[in-house]
Amino acid sequence: MRKVLVVVDMQKDFIDGSLGTAEAQAIVQSVIEKMKSYDKADIYATRDTHSDNYLETAEGRKLPVVHCVKGTEGWQIHPELEAQIDMAHMIDKPSFGSLELMELLRKENESEPLEIELVGLCTDICVVSNALLLKAALPEVVIQVDAGCCAGVTPESHKAALLTMKMCQIEIV
Repeated sequence: MRKVLVVVDMQKDFIDGSLGTAEAQAIVQSVIEKMKSYDKADIYATRDTHSDNYLETAEGRKLPVVHCVKGTEGWQIHPELEAQIDMAHMIDKPSFGSLELMELLRKENESEPLEIELVGLCTDICVVSNALLLKAALPEVVIQVDAGCCAGVTPESHKAALLTMKMCQIEIV
């Protein structure tokens, strides 16, 4: 069984940029340590990716804070994390969940059974979205979320997202 790690949106804008929080900053070292426990070939990462017209999109109208605009400093993955990611395993996603990631890991699971662990930001938006997509596509695969390597928009919404995932048979560690 091959164990893979999915690092969700560990980008400057979510850590200490336009949508950054103290909780997000607090998990960076834990995520770095978690990544060191995996072979680089078994690490996948997502990058929230928007264009200059973000505020005109459906998401931008509901969350009117410009963030993760492709090519900006805020779009960049934290440098210590990026150094541990094979850029062939970096997936830019325009929305909360990545269908591309889901399909990639579904195909990988066909050739070699996987266990999937997720970490990153934000627990209550992109982590939960990707965990649920993966569970829907791979219902027999063990999917885990390391709660100590995730942070939500608020501590309360972080806890609520963890509970939601647990209720959907995603293991919370």
